[in-house]
Amino acid sequence: MSPDKKRLRVGVLFGGRSGEHEVSLASAASVIRGLDPDKYEAVPIGITKEGHWLIGTSAQKMLPEVLRTGQRVTMTADPTDAALVRLDGSGGGQRLDVVFPVMHGTFGEDGTIQGLLDLASLPFVGAGVLGSAVAMDKDVAKKLLRAAKIPVVPWLAIRRDDWERHPVEATHEIEKAFSYPVFVKPATLGSSVGMTKVHSHDELAPALHLASEFAMKIMVELAVNAREIEVSVLGNRDPQASIPGEIVPHREFYDYAAKYLEEGTQLLIPAKLKPVEVKKFQKYAVEAFRALELNGMARVDFFLEKDGGKIYLNEVNTIPGFTSISMYPKLWEASGIPFSKLIDKLIELALEQHAEKARTKYAIELPPGSAGALET
Repeated sequence: MSPDKKRLRVGVLFGGRSGEHEVSLASAASVIRGLDPDKYEAVPIGITKEGHWLIGTSAQKMLPEVLRTGQRVTMTADPTDAALVRLDGSGGGQRLDVVFPVMHGTFGEDGTIQGLLDLASLPFVGAGVLGSAVAMDKDVAKKLLRAAKIPVVPWLAIRRDDWERHPVEATHEIEKAFSYPVFVKPATLGSSVGMTKVHSHDELAPALHLASEFAMKIMVELAVNAREIEVSVLGNRDPQASIPGEIVPHREFYDYAAKYLEEGTQLLIPAKLKPVEVKKFQKYAVEAFRALELNGMARVDFFLEKDGGKIYLNEVNTIPGFTSISMYPKLWEASGIPFSKLIDKLIELALEQHAEKARTKYAIELPPGSAGALET
Protein backbone atom coordinates (compact mmCIF):
# COMPACT_ATOMS: atom_id res chain seq x y z
CA MET A 1 0.00 0.00 0.00
CA SER A 2 1.28 3.47 -0.86
CA PRO A 3 2.08 5.64 2.19
CA ASP A 4 -0.42 8.33 1.11
CA LYS A 5 -3.37 5.94 1.03
CA LYS A 6 -4.99 5.63 4.42
CA ARG A 7 -6.60 2.51 5.76
CA LEU A 8 -10.35 2.47 6.30
CA ARG A 9 -11.38 2.30 9.95
CA VAL A 10 -13.91 -0.52 10.19
CA GLY A 11 -15.98 -0.70 13.34
CA VAL A 12 -16.95 -4.35 13.88
CA LEU A 13 -20.06 -4.42 16.06
CA PHE A 14 -20.66 -7.62 18.01
CA GLY A 15 -22.41 -9.07 21.05
CA GLY A 16 -25.59 -7.29 22.04
CA ARG A 17 -28.76 -7.86 24.00
CA SER A 18 -29.79 -11.00 22.17
CA GLY A 19 -30.20 -14.72 22.62
CA GLU A 20 -27.61 -15.01 19.85
CA HIS A 21 -24.94 -13.03 21.73
CA GLU A 22 -22.36 -15.84 21.82
CA VAL A 23 -22.82 -16.68 18.14
CA SER A 24 -22.10 -13.04 17.33
CA LEU A 25 -18.70 -13.18 19.05
CA ALA A 26 -17.59 -16.13 16.94
CA SER A 27 -18.78 -14.46 13.72
CA ALA A 28 -17.13 -11.12 14.55
CA ALA A 29 -13.81 -12.78 15.34
CA SER A 30 -13.84 -14.34 11.86
CA VAL A 31 -14.65 -10.99 10.23
CA ILE A 32 -11.80 -9.26 12.08
CA ARG A 33 -9.37 -11.99 11.01
CA GLY A 34 -10.60 -11.58 7.43
CA LEU A 35 -9.95 -7.82 7.27
CA ASP A 36 -6.79 -7.15 5.27
CA PRO A 37 -4.55 -5.12 7.66
CA ASP A 38 -3.04 -3.29 4.67
CA LYS A 39 -6.49 -1.92 3.76
CA TYR A 40 -8.36 -1.73 7.05
CA GLU A 41 -7.91 -0.85 10.68
CA ALA A 42 -10.26 -3.07 12.67
CA VAL A 43 -12.02 -1.40 15.59
CA PRO A 44 -13.78 -4.04 17.73
CA ILE A 45 -16.95 -2.61 19.33
CA GLY A 46 -18.58 -4.94 21.79
CA ILE A 47 -22.05 -4.55 23.27
CA THR A 48 -22.63 -6.44 26.50
CA LYS A 49 -25.77 -8.37 27.34
CA GLU A 50 -26.75 -5.37 29.47
CA GLY A 51 -26.31 -2.98 26.54
CA HIS A 52 -22.99 -1.34 27.51
CA TRP A 53 -20.80 -0.31 24.55
CA LEU A 54 -17.05 -1.02 24.84
CA ILE A 55 -14.28 -0.43 22.34
CA GLY A 56 -11.16 -2.54 22.01
CA THR A 57 -8.02 -2.34 19.93
CA SER A 58 -7.14 -4.32 16.83
CA ALA A 59 -4.60 -6.14 19.01
CA GLN A 60 -7.39 -7.58 21.18
CA LYS A 61 -8.10 -10.71 19.19
CA MET A 62 -10.12 -12.34 21.98
CA LEU A 63 -13.43 -10.53 21.81
CA PRO A 64 -14.65 -11.61 25.28
CA GLU A 65 -11.68 -9.58 26.57
CA VAL A 66 -13.10 -6.48 24.85
CA LEU A 67 -16.39 -7.02 26.70
CA ARG A 68 -14.51 -7.31 30.02
CA THR A 69 -11.84 -4.64 29.77
CA GLY A 70 -12.70 -2.40 26.81
CA GLN A 71 -13.11 1.38 27.03
CA ARG A 72 -16.72 2.46 27.71
CA VAL A 73 -18.10 4.48 24.80
CA THR A 74 -21.38 5.49 23.26
CA MET A 75 -22.32 6.13 19.66
CA THR A 76 -23.64 9.57 18.96
CA ALA A 77 -26.50 10.08 16.55
CA ASP A 78 -25.06 13.44 15.48
CA PRO A 79 -23.67 13.03 11.95
CA THR A 80 -21.26 15.95 12.45
CA ASP A 81 -19.71 14.43 15.57
CA ALA A 82 -17.14 11.71 16.16
CA ALA A 83 -18.92 8.37 15.84
CA LEU A 84 -17.78 6.99 19.20
CA VAL A 85 -17.54 9.14 22.32
CA ARG A 86 -15.78 8.02 25.50
CA LEU A 87 -17.76 7.91 28.72
CA ASP A 88 -14.81 8.55 31.03
CA GLY A 89 -15.35 12.32 30.95
CA SER A 90 -12.33 12.97 28.77
CA GLY A 91 -14.46 14.12 25.87
CA GLY A 92 -12.40 12.00 23.51
CA GLY A 93 -13.96 10.47 20.43
CA GLN A 94 -13.14 8.18 17.56
CA ARG A 95 -14.06 8.38 13.92
CA LEU A 96 -15.20 5.39 11.88
CA ASP A 97 -15.27 5.09 8.09
CA VAL A 98 -17.64 2.15 7.88
CA VAL A 99 -19.37 -0.21 10.30
CA PHE A 100 -19.69 -3.97 9.93
CA PRO A 101 -22.53 -5.13 12.21
CA VAL A 102 -22.07 -8.77 13.13
CA MET A 103 -24.95 -8.88 15.61
CA HIS A 104 -27.48 -11.64 15.19
CA GLY A 105 -31.04 -11.35 16.44
CA THR A 106 -32.70 -8.72 18.61
CA PHE A 107 -31.21 -5.18 18.74
CA GLY A 108 -28.77 -5.99 15.97
CA GLU A 109 -30.43 -7.65 13.02
CA ASP A 110 -33.88 -6.08 13.42
CA GLY A 111 -33.29 -2.54 12.19
CA THR A 112 -32.53 -0.87 15.53
CA ILE A 113 -28.75 -0.64 15.11
CA GLN A 114 -29.24 0.22 11.45
CA GLY A 115 -31.44 3.17 12.46
CA LEU A 116 -28.76 4.49 14.80
CA LEU A 117 -26.10 4.15 12.10
CA ASP A 118 -28.34 6.02 9.66
CA LEU A 119 -28.82 8.84 12.18
CA ALA A 120 -25.04 9.02 12.59
CA SER A 121 -24.67 9.02 8.77
CA LEU A 122 -22.28 6.08 8.89
CA PRO A 123 -21.91 3.60 6.04
CA PHE A 124 -22.66 0.07 7.21
CA VAL A 125 -22.63 -3.43 5.80
CA GLY A 126 -25.93 -5.15 5.10
CA ALA A 127 -29.61 -4.33 4.95
CA GLY A 128 -31.08 -1.01 6.07
CA VAL A 129 -33.80 -0.30 8.61
CA LEU A 130 -36.74 -1.50 6.52
CA GLY A 131 -35.17 -4.66 5.14
CA SER A 132 -33.71 -5.63 8.51
CA ALA A 133 -37.01 -5.15 10.31
CA VAL A 134 -39.23 -7.02 7.88
CA ALA A 135 -36.80 -9.91 7.41
CA MET A 136 -36.44 -10.29 11.16
CA ASP A 137 -40.19 -10.61 11.66
CA LYS A 138 -40.82 -13.99 10.05
CA ASP A 139 -44.57 -13.43 9.95
CA VAL A 140 -44.26 -10.13 8.05
CA ALA A 141 -41.52 -11.57 5.82
CA LYS A 142 -43.69 -14.53 4.83
CA LYS A 143 -46.55 -12.21 3.90
CA LEU A 144 -44.25 -10.21 1.61
CA LEU A 145 -42.73 -13.36 0.11
CA ARG A 146 -46.16 -14.82 -0.52
CA ALA A 147 -47.19 -11.56 -2.22
CA ALA A 148 -44.10 -11.94 -4.45
CA LYS A 149 -45.35 -15.45 -5.39
CA ILE A 150 -42.47 -17.18 -3.63
CA PRO A 151 -43.68 -20.42 -1.98
CA VAL A 152 -43.45 -20.52 1.83
CA VAL A 153 -44.33 -23.17 4.40
CA PRO A 154 -47.88 -22.78 5.78
CA TRP A 155 -47.77 -20.88 9.08
CA LEU A 156 -49.80 -19.28 11.83
CA ALA A 157 -48.71 -16.29 13.96
CA ILE A 158 -49.89 -16.13 17.58
CA ARG A 159 -49.34 -13.02 19.68
CA ARG A 160 -47.89 -13.69 23.10
CA ASP A 161 -50.63 -11.87 24.97
CA ASP A 162 -53.29 -13.84 23.07
CA TRP A 163 -51.60 -17.11 24.02
CA GLU A 164 -51.30 -16.06 27.67
CA ARG A 165 -54.89 -14.74 27.96
CA HIS A 166 -56.62 -17.33 25.78
CA PRO A 167 -54.53 -20.53 25.73
CA VAL A 168 -57.45 -22.86 24.96
CA GLU A 169 -58.57 -20.78 21.97
CA ALA A 170 -55.00 -20.45 20.68
CA THR A 171 -54.42 -24.17 20.96
CA HIS A 172 -57.67 -24.89 19.13
CA GLU A 173 -56.72 -22.47 16.34
CA ILE A 174 -53.35 -24.16 15.87
CA GLU A 175 -54.73 -27.70 15.91
CA LYS A 176 -57.51 -26.74 13.51
CA ALA A 177 -54.93 -25.38 11.04
CA PHE A 178 -52.27 -28.11 11.27
CA SER A 179 -51.67 -31.76 11.96
CA TYR A 180 -48.64 -32.69 14.03
CA PRO A 181 -45.69 -32.37 13.81
CA VAL A 182 -45.26 -28.58 13.77
CA PHE A 183 -42.42 -26.22 14.55
CA VAL A 184 -42.93 -23.54 17.19
CA LYS A 185 -40.46 -20.65 17.39
CA PRO A 186 -40.14 -16.94 18.21
CA ALA A 187 -41.16 -14.82 15.24
CA THR A 188 -38.28 -12.37 15.68
CA LEU A 189 -35.20 -14.43 16.48
CA GLY A 190 -32.77 -16.69 14.66
CA SER A 191 -30.19 -19.45 15.19
CA SER A 192 -33.08 -21.72 16.23
CA VAL A 193 -33.16 -20.08 19.68
CA GLY A 194 -36.43 -20.93 21.44
CA MET A 195 -37.50 -23.33 18.68
CA THR A 196 -39.17 -26.69 19.31
CA LYS A 197 -40.40 -29.48 17.06
CA VAL A 198 -43.79 -30.44 18.47
CA HIS A 199 -45.03 -33.99 17.86
CA SER A 200 -48.22 -34.05 19.93
CA HIS A 201 -50.82 -32.02 21.81
CA ASP A 202 -48.96 -32.50 25.11
CA GLU A 203 -45.80 -30.88 23.71
CA LEU A 204 -47.54 -27.81 22.31
CA ALA A 205 -48.05 -25.69 25.45
CA PRO A 206 -44.43 -26.03 26.69
CA ALA A 207 -43.18 -25.09 23.23
CA LEU A 208 -45.40 -22.00 23.08
CA HIS A 209 -44.25 -20.98 26.58
CA LEU A 210 -40.60 -21.32 25.53
CA ALA A 211 -41.03 -19.32 22.33
CA SER A 212 -42.98 -16.61 24.17
CA GLU A 213 -39.98 -15.99 26.44
CA PHE A 214 -38.02 -14.68 23.45
CA ALA A 215 -40.58 -12.69 21.43
CA MET A 216 -43.96 -11.00 21.54
CA LYS A 217 -45.11 -13.03 18.54
CA ILE A 218 -44.89 -16.79 18.06
CA MET A 219 -44.67 -18.65 14.78
CA VAL A 220 -46.25 -22.07 14.29
CA GLU A 221 -45.27 -23.78 11.04
CA LEU A 222 -46.15 -27.07 9.44
CA ALA A 223 -43.20 -29.48 9.65
CA VAL A 224 -42.26 -30.70 6.19
CA ASN A 225 -40.14 -33.76 5.42
CA ALA A 226 -37.49 -31.96 3.47
CA ARG A 227 -33.85 -31.35 2.70
CA GLU A 228 -32.42 -28.03 3.93
CA ILE A 229 -30.90 -25.97 1.11
CA GLU A 230 -29.18 -22.60 1.56
CA VAL A 231 -28.16 -19.91 -0.91
CA SER A 232 -26.01 -16.83 -0.28
CA VAL A 233 -26.89 -13.51 -1.93
CA LEU A 234 -24.53 -10.60 -2.47
CA GLY A 235 -25.15 -7.15 -3.97
CA ASN A 236 -27.25 -3.99 -3.93
CA ARG A 237 -29.09 -3.09 -7.12
CA ASP A 238 -27.91 -6.19 -8.98
CA PRO A 239 -27.80 -9.00 -6.39
CA GLN A 240 -26.16 -12.30 -7.29
CA ALA A 241 -26.81 -15.76 -5.87
CA SER A 242 -24.18 -18.33 -4.93
CA ILE A 243 -24.30 -22.01 -5.71
CA PRO A 244 -26.67 -23.78 -3.28
CA GLY A 245 -25.43 -25.83 -0.34
CA GLU A 246 -27.17 -28.39 1.84
CA ILE A 247 -27.34 -28.80 5.62
CA VAL A 248 -27.56 -32.40 6.82
CA PRO A 249 -28.11 -32.21 10.60
CA HIS A 250 -27.15 -35.08 12.86
CA ARG A 251 -30.15 -34.27 15.05
CA GLU A 252 -33.83 -34.50 14.16
CA PHE A 253 -33.63 -30.90 12.96
CA TYR A 254 -31.02 -28.16 12.70
CA ASP A 255 -31.38 -26.66 16.20
CA TYR A 256 -29.03 -24.39 18.17
CA ALA A 257 -26.99 -27.31 19.54
CA ALA A 258 -26.55 -28.84 16.10
CA LYS A 259 -25.46 -25.47 14.69
CA TYR A 260 -23.00 -24.31 17.31
CA LEU A 261 -22.36 -26.76 20.15
CA GLU A 262 -21.95 -30.19 18.62
CA GLU A 263 -20.13 -31.83 15.77
CA GLY A 264 -21.74 -34.17 13.29
CA THR A 265 -23.78 -31.87 11.06
CA GLN A 266 -22.67 -32.08 7.42
CA LEU A 267 -22.37 -29.15 5.04
CA LEU A 268 -22.61 -30.33 1.45
CA ILE A 269 -21.24 -27.77 -1.00
CA PRO A 270 -22.44 -27.84 -3.68
CA ALA A 271 -25.75 -29.48 -2.87
CA LYS A 272 -26.62 -32.48 -5.00
CA LEU A 273 -29.33 -30.93 -7.15
CA LYS A 274 -30.52 -31.02 -10.73
CA PRO A 275 -29.45 -28.03 -12.84
CA VAL A 276 -33.07 -26.88 -13.10
CA GLU A 277 -33.35 -26.98 -9.28
CA VAL A 278 -30.16 -24.95 -8.87
CA LYS A 279 -31.54 -22.22 -11.14
CA LYS A 280 -34.87 -22.20 -9.31
CA PHE A 281 -33.23 -21.84 -5.88
CA GLN A 282 -31.03 -19.02 -7.14
CA LYS A 283 -33.99 -17.28 -8.78
CA TYR A 284 -36.12 -17.47 -5.63
CA ALA A 285 -33.18 -16.27 -3.50
CA VAL A 286 -32.67 -13.12 -5.59
CA GLU A 287 -36.42 -12.48 -5.80
CA ALA A 288 -36.71 -12.76 -2.01
CA PHE A 289 -33.75 -10.40 -1.55
CA ARG A 290 -35.56 -7.81 -3.66
CA ALA A 291 -39.01 -8.45 -2.16
CA LEU A 292 -37.71 -7.75 1.34
CA GLU A 293 -35.82 -4.58 0.25
CA LEU A 294 -32.39 -5.93 1.21
CA ASN A 295 -28.89 -4.70 0.51
CA GLY A 296 -25.39 -6.08 0.80
CA MET A 297 -25.87 -9.63 1.93
CA ALA A 298 -28.34 -12.28 2.97
CA ARG A 299 -28.51 -16.03 3.38
CA VAL A 300 -31.73 -17.52 2.07
CA ASP A 301 -32.82 -20.85 3.57
CA PHE A 302 -35.07 -23.26 1.71
CA PHE A 303 -36.78 -26.61 2.14
CA LEU A 304 -36.85 -29.16 -0.68
CA GLU A 305 -39.53 -31.77 -0.06
CA LYS A 306 -38.17 -35.30 -0.10
CA ASP A 307 -41.48 -36.56 -1.48
CA GLY A 308 -42.65 -34.51 -4.45
CA GLY A 309 -39.71 -32.12 -4.77
CA LYS A 310 -41.64 -28.97 -3.88
CA ILE A 311 -39.53 -25.95 -2.90
CA TYR A 312 -40.40 -23.73 0.07
CA LEU A 313 -38.52 -20.65 1.22
CA ASN A 314 -37.99 -21.02 4.97
CA GLU A 315 -36.42 -17.71 6.05
CA VAL A 316 -34.00 -14.95 5.09
CA ASN A 317 -31.09 -13.96 7.33
CA THR A 318 -29.82 -10.42 6.81
CA ILE A 319 -26.72 -10.86 9.01
CA PRO A 320 -25.74 -14.46 8.38
CA GLY A 321 -23.13 -16.26 10.42
CA PHE A 322 -19.45 -15.69 9.61
CA THR A 323 -17.98 -18.44 11.79
CA SER A 324 -15.60 -21.09 10.49
CA ILE A 325 -18.57 -23.40 9.84
CA SER A 326 -21.00 -20.78 8.50
CA MET A 327 -22.61 -21.41 5.14
CA TYR A 328 -22.68 -17.80 3.90
CA PRO A 329 -18.91 -17.40 3.38
CA LYS A 330 -18.44 -21.09 2.51
CA LEU A 331 -20.95 -20.87 -0.33
CA TRP A 332 -19.25 -17.79 -1.76
CA GLU A 333 -15.84 -19.40 -1.47
CA ALA A 334 -17.17 -22.37 -3.46
CA SER A 335 -18.62 -19.86 -5.96
CA GLY A 336 -15.24 -18.23 -6.51
CA ILE A 337 -15.06 -15.46 -3.89
CA PRO A 338 -12.62 -16.22 -1.03
CA PHE A 339 -13.31 -14.90 2.46
CA SER A 340 -11.05 -11.83 2.36
CA LYS A 341 -12.42 -10.79 -1.05
CA LEU A 342 -15.96 -11.28 0.26
CA ILE A 343 -15.22 -8.88 3.14
CA ASP A 344 -13.80 -6.37 0.61
CA LYS A 345 -16.93 -6.65 -1.53
CA LEU A 346 -19.29 -6.20 1.43
CA ILE A 347 -17.48 -3.03 2.54
CA GLU A 348 -17.51 -1.76 -1.05
CA LEU A 349 -21.28 -2.37 -1.21
CA ALA A 350 -21.75 -0.54 2.11
CA LEU A 351 -19.94 2.52 0.80
CA GLU A 352 -21.86 2.34 -2.47
CA GLN A 353 -25.21 2.20 -0.69
CA HIS A 354 -24.23 5.08 1.61
CA ALA A 355 -23.33 7.22 -1.39
CA GLU A 356 -26.68 6.39 -2.96
CA LYS A 357 -28.51 7.43 0.23
CA ALA A 358 -26.54 10.71 0.28
CA ARG A 359 -28.12 11.69 -3.05
CA THR A 360 -31.55 11.86 -1.36
CA LYS A 361 -32.94 15.22 -0.25
CA TYR A 362 -34.44 15.28 3.24
CA ALA A 363 -35.46 18.93 3.40
CA ILE A 364 -36.84 21.62 1.12
CA GLU A 365 -34.53 24.62 0.88
CA LEU A 366 -36.48 27.87 0.64
CA PRO A 367 -34.81 31.14 -0.37
CA PRO A 368 -34.59 33.82 2.38
CA GLY A 369 -37.61 36.10 2.43
CA SER A 370 -39.85 33.69 0.52
CA ALA A 371 -43.46 33.36 1.61
CA GLY A 372 -42.90 29.89 3.01
CA ALA A 373 -39.75 30.70 4.97
CA LEU A 374 -40.05 30.54 8.75
CA GLU A 375 -39.32 33.71 10.66
CA THR A 376 -36.87 33.56 13.55
